[in-house]
Amino acid sequence: MRVAYVCVDAGIPVFGRKGCSIHVQEVLQALINLGAEIDLFTPRGEGAAPPGLKAVRVHGLPFARLGAAAIREKAALARNDHLRAALEYEGRFDLVYERYSLWSHAGMEYARATETPGLLEVNAPLIEEQQTFRDLVNREAAEQVAGRVFEAAGVLVAVSQGVASYLSRRGVDPNRIQVIPNGVNPQRFPLGLKSSRPRPARGCTVGFVGSLKPWHGLSTLVEAFEHVRAEDRDARLLLIGDGPERSRLTKELARLGLQEAVDFTGSVEASAVPGLLASMDIGVAPYSRLPDFYFSPLKVFEYMAAGLPVVVSRIGQLEEVIHHEVDGLLCPPDNPMALAKELIRLCKEPDLRIRLGREARKKVLRNHTWKGVASRILALAGLENRRDRTLEGRCLLTN
Repeated sequence: MRVAYVCVDAGIPVFGRKGCSIHVQEVLQALINLGAEIDLFTPRGEGAAPPGLKAVRVHGLPFARLGAAAIREKAALARNDHLRAALEYEGRFDLVYERYSLWSHAGMEYARATETPGLLEVNAPLIEEQQTFRDLVNREAAEQVAGRVFEAAGVLVAVSQGVASYLSRRGVDPNRIQVIPNGVNPQRFPLGLKSSRPRPARGCTVGFVGSLKPWHGLSTLVEAFEHVRAEDRDARLLLIGDGPERSRLTKELARLGLQEAVDFTGSVEASAVPGLLASMDIGVAPYSRLPDFYFSPLKVFEYMAAGLPVVVSRIGQLEEVIHHEVDGLLCPPDNPMALAKELIRLCKEPDLRIRLGREARKKVLRNHTWKGVASRILALAGLENRRDRTLEGRCLLTN
């Protein structure tokens, strides 16, 4: 079962440590575990592949690192010719699976032309993201690319209902859209894992994992933690990751006199995350209110797999994943007092922490694994039987 995985977003180093990089790696690993042989087409294949991905055949594409935004956009559009040529040269595939990127249409058009199942994974409204948070010079061209790739894809895999609604508003037939939330690899988060950070003798450790960006609600978290600290002088805040908000957060924590209670790890390898989660008592995802919340947060699934009680904003997919008071706690976005109330409650009630964490782990292992995601991908491509025959053949070879 041969799969062409296409990821030509220049902002995603596929073997890197960013959240989007981990997403790519986990999908690749899950597909491999189900019998797929992977040809990866990317301009960002630098670095060493994780152990489970050593067999992935990486086909490099041109990457314009320098130049003004307009120049980079033209180079990205030109990359379509290189991608199409590479796909044609490498031969036929059983599936072309592409992570939607702003300037790429060749993968899905190749799949359609060769009558190969073509699945397009859509993680975000990229045009709007680029316009709001980065630089977008030629929006008209980006719109044209989106129209082409959405039309060419056989199935569009949306990571959340928010993304699915976005695609529908763009005129995509809802019958061609399938919502498949992100998942977790249970093997990374075994029970009883030792913490990699010193655990205080007393007090709770509240933790956050992710890029330090404005929409993650970290200002709300800092304000809430001030109240937690007033109730529990031994409470700690563990912030895993890095990003544009770090400098401002550092200054705010210093202003509040909280810097000694906070541990910034900076950016870490994915392999370090499980041990860091084992160093927490509570996992938080205090997302800010957004007009269209389209995220399918990896951090929340990982908190849950680690058996942590979670406190998350009552917004978007999080309302669907977390059942309040059963496997986590929900609170209104941008409300420091409400967040502080739930955190203080969990700090004071260890039995509640244990119960919520246990139920969270059970739910995520039952409903949100990367194996389940990959199985649905192959089913949408009509490859379930091929997968079963491949795995059966492997068993015969090893017996």
